[in-house]
Amino acid sequence: MPLSSSHERLHYTQFDHSDMPVTALAKDYVHGQTTDRHSHPHAQLIYAVRGVMLVSTDQGQWIVPPSRAIWMPAHIDHWVRMIGEVHMRTAYIRPDAAPDLLTACRVVGVTALLRELLLAAINVELPYTADSRDGHLMQLLVDEIKDVQPFSLQLPNPQDPRLMQITKTLSLNPEDDTTVELWAERLSITPKTIHRLFFKETGMTFGQWRQQARLLTALERLAQGEKVLSVALGLGYNSPSAFATMFKRQFGVPPSRFFDELS
Repeated sequence: MPLSSSHERLHYTQFDHSDMPVTALAKDYVHGQTTDRHSHPHAQLIYAVRGVMLVSTDQGQWIVPPSRAIWMPAHIDHWVRMIGEVHMRTAYIRPDAAPDLLTACRVVGVTALLRELLLAAINVELPYTADSRDGHLMQLLVDEIKDVQPFSLQLPNPQDPRLMQITKTLSLNPEDDTTVELWAERLSITPKTIHRLFFKETGMTFGQWRQQARLLTALERLAQGEKVLSVALGLGYNSPSAFATMFKRQFGVPPSRFFDELS
């Protein structure tokens, strides 16, 4: 179900093209709904009080579970797929209103204060004045966004066509255990070249990229209610305990508690 009917686009324009420094709105989606590729002239904090979002740009993918949000700078094409029923709450921030905010897409933590400010902001009527209660609330929202903590929930996309063959295969089949040596043979390059290109283009080693792809797939499947045992075996792990150890090392909690911890 695409997002951008002309009526809905007109509705969004009053927020992401507003003269106000900050605007906010609420939008609910059903499971599996996907927005069209689009961008905004204002920066955007995209947060879901319910459900999980898979946010994509040409540079990569980000999984956004509960209690996380994604910071989307202005003018970056992106699209969002909903995992489960998603109740999105988003703030648009005029670029000149906060020029020192993040300049790249990042998954960030959402503090209790930031969450409440965002929920309050969606009820602010436009226009408002800077010295009003609503104006102070919006400024406090921006100040709180400045202190957000980024998290490693990104899967960067390489541009080298040889690496793209690898990453496409691993994205479709994250359980694939093909070694870097075998990939090198298939692509008629050396394993050293694969390692060098992966780090140059994604900031990750081949092994780290494959593990991150598995982690993001695991989060998506867990969010849809799949059991930990099924997720672990489906991703090629020999046992649920091996999967849980890797998961806890990355996120600080075992997979069985992840969404409870973030709710």
